[in-house]
Amino acid sequence: MTVNGTLATAEPGGAVSLAEQAYQLLKDRLIMLEIRPGEPINDGQLAQDLGVGRTPVREALKRLETDHLVVSYPRRGTFATVVDITELAAISEIRELLEPLAARRAAENASAQLRTEIRQKAEEISGLDAGTSDQTELMRLDLSVHKLIYRACGNAHLEDVLVRYDNLATRIWCLVLDRLPPVVSHISEHTSLLEAIADGDAEKASHLALEHVSGFEKAVRSVL
Repeated sequence: MTVNGTLATAEPGGAVSLAEQAYQLLKDRLIMLEIRPGEPINDGQLAQDLGVGRTPVREALKRLETDHLVVSYPRRGTFATVVDITELAAISEIRELLEPLAARRAAENASAQLRTEIRQKAEEISGLDAGTSDQTELMRLDLSVHKLIYRACGNAHLEDVLVRYDNLATRIWCLVLDRLPPVVSHISEHTSLLEAIADGDAEKASHLALEHVSGFEKAVRSVL
């Protein structure tokens, strides 16, 4: 939780730790390229910006290095990882195999509560205004949709892998966002996918997930 752009103090008995809050905030900034690729990361400055000590920030940076979002060099410091467009094919290859699997498993395994949440997300997306101009917020919405599907698949290992690769794919998307058509149509594709998952239609969900990932790669390549 944040207050005026800084982290709120953790409350006793179940509040998210400051390290976790720092991790989530920094991850969002790195994925959305608010921290630019290759930019040096000053843990002291970040701690000051977030209103915490250096220890939570350092713990967060260790996790972000595992996520391939930052990289540390001895005697040089920590930097946001470079977004390498040449990795697009490799990332897409993995996602084209695993995203349909996650969608299929979500259709088969999602609990009643998650199916309700999935239908609500589908309604939210179907109500998007075609003129929505905040591309960054739309990309955050895209991430939230994917995370919901991964959570519903019922396989924590598959979820962990896909979250990591979806984050990397989103950084590539954000790198060319100003050259792409408005992404609202890309986000709107999720409506049918989410409805198929909520309905338990595993075949349709798998097919739509593959189309979505393939479309992502084609859209990026069209502006390179």
